[in-house]
Amino acid sequence: MAFTYFFRDLQTLQMICDHAIPTLRSRRYINVWDAGCAMGPEPYTLAMLLREGIGHMYFRNIKIKATDIDGSNLFDKIILEGIYPKEQVERIPKDVFGKYFVNDNKEGHFRLTDEIRKSVTYQKHDLLTLKSIGKDFGLILCKNVLLHFNEVQRIEVLRMFHESLIDGGYLAMEQTQKLPKELEALFEPVVSNAQLYRKISS
Repeated sequence: MAFTYFFRDLQTLQMICDHAIPTLRSRRYINVWDAGCAMGPEPYTLAMLLREGIGHMYFRNIKIKATDIDGSNLFDKIILEGIYPKEQVERIPKDVFGKYFVNDNKEGHFRLTDEIRKSVTYQKHDLLTLKSIGKDFGLILCKNVLLHFNEVQRIEVLRMFHESLIDGGYLAMEQTQKLPKELEALFEPVVSNAQLYRKISS
């Protein structure tokens, strides 16, 4: 299970909120797939940012499905109940932390509010099966995963993501991961300073 932390690569996440979500808000529901979620900080971070940006009423229409190949801890208390030790939440801006975390019964631990926790569901999934978990995603987030694959595997996984997105849906990747040239006809870049792409409709 890959290492990650709350508010990692904030620039990419903010670009999603600024460019992808305003377009997707025309839909009644927004389905999000976070592929390679590790111990949950990334999908929960995205949920908090979305909640901040769009408010309580519309946030109820966002569903985040988070997956990881290592299922050993995916359904542990730390993820399902959104409980994290103090050292893992110290990077979170204080104003955001104060809104979406409360003290847990266990000393030195903090628990996410139900609103944020219930917006994310978790399941084990191996991207290299090339079998999607759905076909109606407005946004797919895949960071710190593709670098572990060879070039052929990366291309095939990204093709699978393309097929899993709605027309005009968005793909966000790790800042160091560039879109392979073989797929330039499938996605168009949204910004120049982040790996955020929009599906080109066929």
